Amino acid sequence: MRAAILCLALAAVAGCASVPPAIAPVAGASFAGQLPVNPQMSARAIVEAAHAAAGGDVWVNPRSLHLVGEAVFFTPAGPVRHERYEMWRVYPDAKAAAHAADGKVRIQSWRDGQTALLLAFDGERSYTAAGLQPPSDADRQWSENFGFGVIRSSLDDGFTLTRGPDDLVDGRPAHVITVTDPARGATVFAIDAATYAVTRVGFMTPRGWHERTYSDFYTVPGSPWVQPGR
Repeated sequence: MRAAILCLALAAVAGCASVPPAIAPVAGASFAGQLPVNPQMSARAIVEAAHAAAGGDVWVNPRSLHLVGEAVFFTPAGPVRHERYEMWRVYPDAKAAAHAADGKVRIQSWRDGQTALLLAFDGERSYTAAGLQPPSDADRQWSENFGFGVIRSSLDDGFTLTRGPDDLVDGRPAHVITVTDPARGATVFAIDAATYAVTRVGFMTPRGWHERTYSDFYTVPGSPWVQPGR
């Protein structure tokens, strides 16, 4: 399932398209047409490199996040653009299930000046613009959205890492790592073989296979945090 329930294209207000990628290729690395890449590397070593490339401890152990951009929703009627998209996130101390709500989060987007999407979790209850959600509806909603963040916890006790066959993401060789969380949920990550940027994530949801790809990586002055601009 290619259509994300939130967005597939997210361009940072800072103008990510004009900012050079923050993650540079490894010196001397040239993997064009070569698969597998670095077959001797373990899944753990690849994830450790991905953590370092994304910003180190600041990225692995964040306390909060505020993301601002624009969103494109791919619907049966065609792409729908929301001119403003914001996410506020307070991270939990530990993560046990990749595809369940945790910490606190608020996601809101606007189209033509009006709220077009509102999703929120206050640590116990979930809400939409219509109000409080029943637990079953909330569980289904969050299972289709949460997933990427589990890679931050993937080196913790209770998680397992499995390296699969390398793949191509946007034509670039990437290592494929499956992260299995303590709740036995599996999340598949593609990590660029030259830069160690996380370029794809995929996982099963009640609606089917959910997949996102990431590119146009950048940082902001004074922070090592690497963010995909798209």
